[in-house]
Amino acid sequence: MAEGAWGAPGGRRRRRRGRAVTAEGGAVLRRLREARDELLSSGFWEESAGAVRAPPCGAGRPWRCVCYGLGRFGTCPAARHQLAFLLLLLDLLAGSVPTGPPHVSVPHARPRPHPCPHATQVPPDRCSVFDPAFSELEVAALGELGLRLLPENEEGKHRVQEGPTLFYMVHCGKALYNNLLWRNWSPAALSDIVIIGNSFKGMEERVLSRILERDYSYIAKVLKGTEEVALPAHPRYADTFNDTSVHWFPPHKLEQLSAEVWEFLEEPTYQECEDLEIIRKGDKGNGRSPTAAQS
Repeated sequence: MAEGAWGAPGGRRRRRRGRAVTAEGGAVLRRLREARDELLSSGFWEESAGAVRAPPCGAGRPWRCVCYGLGRFGTCPAARHQLAFLLLLLDLLAGSVPTGPPHVSVPHARPRPHPCPHATQVPPDRCSVFDPAFSELEVAALGELGLRLLPENEEGKHRVQEGPTLFYMVHCGKALYNNLLWRNWSPAALSDIVIIGNSFKGMEERVLSRILERDYSYIAKVLKGTEEVALPAHPRYADTFNDTSVHWFPPHKLEQLSAEVWEFLEEPTYQECEDLEIIRKGDKGNGRSPTAAQS
């Protein structure tokens, strides 16, 4: 991170602060590079590649990526490994497939051009992220990586409009997945979505059916239209990627759902939900990104 991007004109104290923040930003990126190398050297990334390549590729159309709920990756090792996994995923889908610990920095904003005919194209500058917990330092680090920050809390209600979209939502609350499904509740839109996040099968097994149908009805209704492949278990990342799967919605499965399923389009309100695992847009201090708050 260039010092000029952090410092402010005038004042020795400001210059010292600028140098300190620049050093902190460099440390965040260095720890992220180390997390990336760990994923590669441990074998976890190699074992996961089959799962992330399982969905169909979208017939050569350009993909986008949206990431929710990443967390404080500057201080939290689990969040840092999840971000490192996302960067490796973007690198893989763009056609540059690392096979071992590289002697380079974290993936660049412009991925290296190694053609892969079976890969979807998701360069980092087509990947948007949001977490109300991000610090200004983490926002700056994301910018250095070429990722785009969403200006406000969408509560998961991101409408797919410009072709297929990959949603990276590791350990997010059920309401975020439910909101995402509601916003894109049609066979055409859902067939353009891939979700990497909490296992839908796991939700079905752990949540009482009446609660799932009442509070998270769109998850409950789409279960029969979902294909799912779990990420492999690994002792080093037992708490980082546990219960994480790749989900997609094949058209032939969605077409088998009844017409009544698609006619219900009521927006979720969660009025009866006792344990809502989501930060609402109107929650004080959590509705906008740090950069948006400054503008």
